[in-house]
Amino acid sequence: MSRKCAISGKGPMVGNNVSHAKNRTRRRFLPNIRTVRVTLEDGTTTKLRISAKELRTLKKHS
Repeated sequence: MSRKCAISGKGPMVGNNVSHAKNRTRRRFLPNIRTVRVTLEDGTTTKLRISAKELRTLKKHS
């Protein structure tokens, strides 16, 4: 399974770990993905992997 939000498409980003001596090594910043059950407009439920920010947005609009 990919670490990608089903609604926003948000995925991993890349950056650097920076030590006190300013040595830089590559790292990945992973999105906060949650698996939730979502009830669709026709009454059926399905599981979606969405980011925590999109989960807050869904709760706000429901």
